[in-house]
Amino acid sequence: MKYCLTLSAAFLAASSSLAAAEDWNAVLEKAKGQTVYWNAWGGDERTNAFISWVGEQTEALYGVKVSQVKLSSTSDAVNRVIAEKEAGKTEGGSVDLIWINGPNFLSMKEKGLLFGPFAQSLPNAKFLDLTPASANSVDFTVPVEGYESAWRLAKFVFNYDSARVEEPPKSMPALLDWARAHPGRFTHPSVSDFMGATFLKQALIELAPDPSVLQSPVSDADFEKTVAPLWTWYDALKPNLWHGGNDFPENEAALRQLLNDGEVDIALSFDPASAAAAVEQGSLPESVRTYALDGGTIGNFSFVAIPFNAANKEGAQVVANFLIDPATQAHMQDIRVLGSFSVLDWAKLDAESRQAFEGLPKSPSLPEIKDLGKTLLEPHPSWMTRLSEEWAKRYTK
Repeated sequence: MKYCLTLSAAFLAASSSLAAAEDWNAVLEKAKGQTVYWNAWGGDERTNAFISWVGEQTEALYGVKVSQVKLSSTSDAVNRVIAEKEAGKTEGGSVDLIWINGPNFLSMKEKGLLFGPFAQSLPNAKFLDLTPASANSVDFTVPVEGYESAWRLAKFVFNYDSARVEEPPKSMPALLDWARAHPGRFTHPSVSDFMGATFLKQALIELAPDPSVLQSPVSDADFEKTVAPLWTWYDALKPNLWHGGNDFPENEAALRQLLNDGEVDIALSFDPASAAAAVEQGSLPESVRTYALDGGTIGNFSFVAIPFNAANKEGAQVVANFLIDPATQAHMQDIRVLGSFSVLDWAKLDAESRQAFEGLPKSPSLPEIKDLGKTLLEPHPSWMTRLSEEWAKRYTK
């Protein structure tokens, strides 16, 4: 009987695999000739070039073109989908794929604006860790449930010039001490910018009396007592910032330029390979190094999602699947290309796939994945909204 059950289980597994293959072949067939309008932030030329390369590859391999719709804000694409739904356009929508962030994913999910679940059905999903607690399964505390697919690793890091800084600060209290000893040599983008907001969230997680409350929607009672230590810390930090904390660089790129120009000694990034890539380009000195804080830093995956009314859903799935192909992930991790760390589970890769990663160029500015430490979960999006508003009231004119 046990033998028969084993055979039955094997038969069912084989049948399931065959059905999945047939379903994917149908997707590939329908995707031929489609043009996927990928709405993605257009503020980074290396990312834009990578997206162009993706389109070249998917067109050659699958007959699927990619046209990047360059966004200054992800909400622009979300608002377009909302407007189409309100106008009754449930098919043939103008947005096929979105490089989406957590708050906008939550908004689209709650409003029923997403196609899916599709992510688990992608053939290359077999290379991902899809367990419930993994970064593939949770986005800014929101369960993914197959409605978006990861494509690149994001993790908050500090970049410093080792020619000027011998021992960089490895905690937020240590950063305050360092800033006091080196006034004007550190700053962050305005909290209205993603990078500035991430810096503030990182400090909040480290300084909050009970960081676990940050995983739930913010309440008035929790907010005041949770953020009180943060404001005390920031009140002491602000006068020691670049320009006395009276103005801030616009974004991460502007802050990186300050580091390159020698105006500050430490900069911020949500990409552990960004400094190595900039050194490779010649836009940062070779003495720049990257590190994470001792207690861990905020991290997540960048995802792509497909709107419910996308005109080219099949092509969008083909692109999403191509993005998590091991060869694509290795190409993306090359610091000469993009330098973004892979979202794949190393334990799920075969020897050939691993070899593509092991052959990538090295750099003294590129940290090892093991040196990036613990990954801290993002707070619930409602905390960032409230935090940004309060920071603006307190610290901007």
